[in-house]
Amino acid sequence: MKKLIFGFFTLASFATIFTNCKKDDKEDLSGTGSVTLEFDNRAGNAAFAFGTNYTNAAGETVKFSTFNYFVSNFVFVKTDGTEYVVPKDSCYFLCKHENADSREITISGIPAGDYEEVRFIIGVDSAKSVSDIAQRTGVLDPAAGAAGMYWAWNSGYIFVKVEGTSPQAPLNTMTGENTIEYHTGLFGGKDTPTLNNIKNVEIHSHDDAAKVRRDKEAPQFHIYVDVLEMFTSPTNISVAANPTSHAGAFSKTVADNYADMFTLDHVHNHE
Repeated sequence: MKKLIFGFFTLASFATIFTNCKKDDKEDLSGTGSVTLEFDNRAGNAAFAFGTNYTNAAGETVKFSTFNYFVSNFVFVKTDGTEYVVPKDSCYFLCKHENADSREITISGIPAGDYEEVRFIIGVDSAKSVSDIAQRTGVLDPAAGAAGMYWAWNSGYIFVKVEGTSPQAPLNTMTGENTIEYHTGLFGGKDTPTLNNIKNVEIHSHDDAAKVRRDKEAPQFHIYVDVLEMFTSPTNISVAANPTSHAGAFSKTVADNYADMFTLDHVHNHE
């Protein structure tokens, strides 16, 4: 009889533990959590720093003083293919190299689950670009957060801004330096058609998925951003021949090049 009673309690205890485990698993995958994206600026295989000499694909020496870019319209994709689209008012970010905090983005309210892919665009979408100015606050405010990243004359955002110097570039008589300047924007135009230089990015993890859990520290997508990709593939850009680019036809060449400057280094999950 004692053996039967002991066996009963053992089975009951096991059932309780099993039930609690199932309950815990269910709780882990309920509610919402956060994801952090760290944009780690690079120059090829080297760490990126202002004032450092790098060599572009044309064999020219380039030294940078500005590297800014807009990223927006984030979508997170689970391992089962389920997508979570970040609400419009929470998906615009301006990353500046000199401000490390601006390059570490945390997005909250993401349904718990395992995410293997993140999608976003380089730039600001056309709908937001033409929306009422009262709806464009924070980093989208042309007079504040987006200062220096907005063309008032063209009513549009500069998606990627790169500036610096190169001994191979022509002398700029206004600055007295051999400057390079690439300000790339254009979303397709509001009243008059323009180029559309908005670029889509897909970051996919083939190893670890980002495990988003309620009340847990946010997993991190560590993403490399290679400024030198702007000068190569599919077109090698020579700063001697093209030291500047703004809203002209050549801006498409620049944008087509930097479309692949974002690559995943790794996903980091916190225990």
